[in-house]
Amino acid sequence: MKAATSLPSRVVMSETPNRNLALELVRVTEAAALAAGHWMGRGQKEAGDGAAVEAMRLILGTVDMDGVVVIGEGAKDNAPMLFDGEKIGNGFGPSVDVAVDPIEGTALLAYGRPDAISVVAIAPRGTMWSPGPAYYMNKLVVGREARAALHPKLLAAPVAETLSAIAASLKKPIGDLTIFVLDKPRHQKLIADIREAGARVLLRTDGDVAGALMAAMPNSGVDVLMGIGGTPEGVISACAVRALGGAMLGQLAPQKENERKAVEEAGLDLDCVLTELDLVQSDDVFFAATGITDGVLMPGVHYSGDGASTVSLVMRGKTGTVRRIHANHRLDKLREISAVTY
Repeated sequence: MKAATSLPSRVVMSETPNRNLALELVRVTEAAALAAGHWMGRGQKEAGDGAAVEAMRLILGTVDMDGVVVIGEGAKDNAPMLFDGEKIGNGFGPSVDVAVDPIEGTALLAYGRPDAISVVAIAPRGTMWSPGPAYYMNKLVVGREARAALHPKLLAAPVAETLSAIAASLKKPIGDLTIFVLDKPRHQKLIADIREAGARVLLRTDGDVAGALMAAMPNSGVDVLMGIGGTPEGVISACAVRALGGAMLGQLAPQKENERKAVEEAGLDLDCVLTELDLVQSDDVFFAATGITDGVLMPGVHYSGDGASTVSLVMRGKTGTVRRIHANHRLDKLREISAVTY
């Protein structure tokens, strides 16, 4: 299989991420979610995103790590902070790659729709794939029970064939499968093909990291993610998929001619099918997500007077441990000691 670009060599770190980083990362996503939650349903995408970015940057700066942002807000967002290549953390601790999405689904938050989440992931330095100018990727994600069904050819196979293989691996009829798909014009044929095959479709306008989480998490009600979404989101998703023991296929899928040209000039291979093992080349990953709006996996931020509650997921790939953390926050106390706008 040809490499999509010069992928980092397999890295064995002398100083690997510490297990305590799991709870530190939850603090990061909780802060971003609490700051962004005030903007739910107000129709102001930039304001909500700005609040989450600032909060996430402030808390990340206190974490014991020597981090570099590999997946950040990106060139598309003209981000003043959390941009690709930015140094992050307090400089003490393990050398790590960092992937962030302060609000995965800014439109979901702005319009009060389900499944807006805040996400951060880390892995040993040099193990996360950087997509460069590649904004879009065709993806297929399943959980651990269907892992054996995935092979690179399935990504280009007819939808019915793909779903048949996954259904057989799960020992259930195709009619019982639920497929997460982004509700975009580019997916009209994909949605029609899924329905023709007899499976059910869960549509969201945005949020394919959340969709990948649903597909990879046991008992979420979603069996598969299919379709074209963001390439940076694909790398973030791969961290969660590795931690959960699921499987993922991805292939770059430029949506405009100028993107295709930039991808080719960067030496990226449009024919290569990548797996979660290519996108993050270590199982020593940490992944944390906090719900901002109510969704399939987690409730959103709920405010009550001077307090708020959050629900988060945190995973460690090395042990396969997944924790669900319910937290109650005293916002008045937090405002006394933190620069975050809670």
